[in-house]
Amino acid sequence: QVQLVEFGGGLVQAGGSLRLSCAASGRTAGSFTMGWFRQTPGQEREFVAAITFSLGRTNYADSVKGRFTISKDNAKNTVYLQMNSLKPEDTAVYYCAATYTTLGVRVGASYDYWGQGTQVTVSS
Repeated sequence: QVQLVEFGGGLVQAGGSLRLSCAASGRTAGSFTMGWFRQTPGQEREFVAAITFSLGRTNYADSVKGRFTISKDNAKNTVYLQMNSLKPEDTAVYYCAATYTTLGVRVGASYDYWGQGTQVTVSS
């Protein structure tokens, strides 16, 4: 069993930066992968980024590539999402997720564990 606790989020002006953190408890060996998704009211949950804990392979949605960076600290079982050059359209609830597979990491159904979500609001 894995539990995820998210930190960060908040209100920022367009062009600003925020960093989200997600700490995982439980086993993180093998094909353990953590990702970030986001969701706005009435919309489907959208993939943002993912990283594998073993090799550190990253995967990004086109909409955030070049602006967001996902990283990890294996010693702390924590993944980070550094968000720069934020836009109003980045406003959403951001969810941390975890899975024991490196396949299909852009799909929410591939993840077994989810954090509680944290609100990110970007004002114009």
